[in-house]
Amino acid sequence: MSTENEGNENDAVPAAPSVPSVPPVPAAAPEGTPPGGDLPASGPGSRGDEPTAQVPAAHQEGGPAPSSDPYGHPSGQTPAPPQQPPAASAAWPPPPPVPSYADAGSHPWGAPVHPEPKAPRRSRASGLVAAVAVAALVAGGIGGALGYWAADSNGSGSSGSTTVAASNSPKDLKRADGTVAGVAAKALPSVVTIDAQSGDGEGGTGTGFVYDKEGHILTNNHVVASAARSGQLTATFSDGKKYGAEVVGRAEGYDVAVLKLKDAPDGLTPLPLGDSDEVAVGDSTIAIGAPFGLSNTVTTGIISAKNRPVASGDGSSSANSYMSALQTDASINPGNSGGPLLDAGGAVIGINSAIQSTSGGGGMGQSQAGSIGLGFAIPVNQAKNVAEQLIKTGQPVYPVIGATVTMEEKSGGAVISDKGADGTPAVTPDGPAAKAGLKAGDVITKFNDTVVESGPTLIGEIWTHKPGDKVTLTYKRGSETSTVDVVLGERKGDS
Repeated sequence: MSTENEGNENDAVPAAPSVPSVPPVPAAAPEGTPPGGDLPASGPGSRGDEPTAQVPAAHQEGGPAPSSDPYGHPSGQTPAPPQQPPAASAAWPPPPPVPSYADAGSHPWGAPVHPEPKAPRRSRASGLVAAVAVAALVAGGIGGALGYWAADSNGSGSSGSTTVAASNSPKDLKRADGTVAGVAAKALPSVVTIDAQSGDGEGGTGTGFVYDKEGHILTNNHVVASAARSGQLTATFSDGKKYGAEVVGRAEGYDVAVLKLKDAPDGLTPLPLGDSDEVAVGDSTIAIGAPFGLSNTVTTGIISAKNRPVASGDGSSSANSYMSALQTDASINPGNSGGPLLDAGGAVIGINSAIQSTSGGGGMGQSQAGSIGLGFAIPVNQAKNVAEQLIKTGQPVYPVIGATVTMEEKSGGAVISDKGADGTPAVTPDGPAAKAGLKAGDVITKFNDTVVESGPTLIGEIWTHKPGDKVTLTYKRGSETSTVDVVLGERKGDS
């Protein structure tokens, strides 16, 4: 299982290539022939996706470059006045367009009015559509401008624009509270990006969220571990405001830490906490964090499993964290650690903490690989209990059964070891397990109603409770199966 606390550098985005100028379209051509002979074909062999327009013959080999004049005349030259065609040829070809500033009457194109206007109007409309089509292919901005002029100049005619304007502009749209956009809009101002810099200059990026109005921030221990003793912590809100922070307490086994903002601002809005015990498989989820350093990133998914036994670590120590996790397919990547996993109503149901990686031989590796749709979050009910203890005393308290179990996975249960750490007894004398009659070699197969497959599974289940809680253990001794009640003891601090 990989935990994430590393950011990434921003990649430069190449600039978009410049758009070529629009080739001029001759006004007169035989009927049925595209103006200028260089319009893209509309049949199957057309190349409408070519990035540049075909150059007119007048500007090919050795000719002067087309000017930026919108009518296509060479720079510094005035177009020659058009000659009037004989009356008999008024139907075709139509008179060439004349710039609007020419002294040619009030016609939109500046051309003289003729007794037979119908044919020129059809040709003129055809030429305009062709010009807009060319412009749209090679320069969207120019095509849009010409298209708007055509719609505006014909606004008083029988054929109007076929577009329909939205009743509300985007700035007036409101997102309902139950939508992802609505939830994100409320939650983002209470989520921070945490920059942790150790004393030797190394560091990483993680996430946290406002826990209370006093300025406490809830996050993962592995996000802040490198800077907890001799480093620097900075919390940046979604509006860009930055605050220094200090560690109030951290629990390595739970992978939970609480920070306190220095000079915390007034008006902090804590995220509401949900009930992770009531979460069901298939419920919608929303994750917020800074994957690879990209702050304020929102992803969505569902709860794909519950009570998933997870042992994770950040690779900086031999100690692991254990959780009975919420599993989600919402995209979680390095940098999401410590961020909130929200339900559809915007309540926190978990703290995003670990991801499954395809590297490391298929195990729970320490790779910084990206999401494959298997993310894990500490249930918020457990995280809340740990946070309250850290704020109160500065150190974690762990519930225990007073027995050392092996950490092999898929062993058919949690096997009580022959010896404890440093040669101590595997079953603590007068501890909870000893009082219940458990011995070395016993295999614990169930914790309350949850099947126990390994030592990590048992520890994760125990740590969802508090010291003093009564639980039921089912175990095997040889071929016999027994069930006993155990009152959980406590251990203070990380050993």
